[in-house]
Amino acid sequence: MNARPAVLYDHLAEAIKDPDAVRVGDDLICLRFETMKVYSALGAVRHLLDTGVVSPGDTLIDSSSGIYAHALALACHRYGMRCHIVGSTTVDRTLRIQLEILGATVEQVPSSNNLQLDQNLRVRRIGEILRANPSYHWMRQYHDDIHYLGYSAVAELVGKLVPTGPLCLVGGVGTGASTGAIAQYLRDRGRDVNLVGVQPFGSITFGAEKTCDPDMIIAGIGSSIEFRNVRHELYDRLHWVSFEYAMSAAVDLLRSSGVFAGLSAGAAYLSAQWEHACDSSRKHVFIAADTGNRYAESAFSRHAEAFSMDAMRPREITSLDDLAVPWSAMSWERRGPGLLAGAQVAEGVRS
Repeated sequence: MNARPAVLYDHLAEAIKDPDAVRVGDDLICLRFETMKVYSALGAVRHLLDTGVVSPGDTLIDSSSGIYAHALALACHRYGMRCHIVGSTTVDRTLRIQLEILGATVEQVPSSNNLQLDQNLRVRRIGEILRANPSYHWMRQYHDDIHYLGYSAVAELVGKLVPTGPLCLVGGVGTGASTGAIAQYLRDRGRDVNLVGVQPFGSITFGAEKTCDPDMIIAGIGSSIEFRNVRHELYDRLHWVSFEYAMSAAVDLLRSSGVFAGLSAGAAYLSAQWEHACDSSRKHVFIAADTGNRYAESAFSRHAEAFSMDAMRPREITSLDDLAVPWSAMSWERRGPGLLAGAQVAEGVRS
């Protein structure tokens, strides 16, 4: 195997953004990032500077559970911007110290076991800060389509990895600006791409807010508040995966391939395995958006409890009313958010 060419980067943000592509099965590729949202943050900040919306030295502010906070702090450091983060309690001491050394100021909302309360408190706090500091620019990672821009480079990378033939891209929905953007850029270039979104139970984005996971909502891929930059009509299929099943798949991914990645990667790996079994005519690429470090205690330490991959199978549903833990899957068929009002999918059900 040829070694990677030596590249000297001007900043760490550029060096860490590119993923490692790892084959983890027949026609199944894992794109494993150290922190995928660096693409989003770098692209957004560059665009704001190029269009004159902000200037070097201005302060950018946003809310984050941790991954985007690190990405935005790196982008601000790269381009000479100030950064203020309103973080959740998932911003641990190690990350907070990194953010502060990078020059970001960080504040955390009061501890809460309720994700909706946590997200609402963070957004409310940003409103207070903006009223006191109207010159600050709110990045609005949950709402602004500007965060799609950086993922054009990821689509180009996927195109080089799999230059021909139909594709299936699997990954967390989150704010919509990762999997949705990559699929859109690939389709714009003429590729046949099925997009499979992964969600935790309890997330409102695709109508699972009434179906609770007894363990947790997987950080980063779900929401209890509206994310306005999610384009529902880009998605062909949806999978809702519980903590237990995501943890089990993340453990299997590490055990079988050496890839140490987060819970959203475990959920995407599990979903991609199922989609490949249903349609082996496509090459399947799934997203591992970050490392498994922050899940070492909460998830990987429970590896003895992990289910085998063969023991996990989704409940195929035709209506959101039938969502059930631990794993449900549905053919979304690129429909808009109107389906969330209770419409049913009548076709495309898999056995």
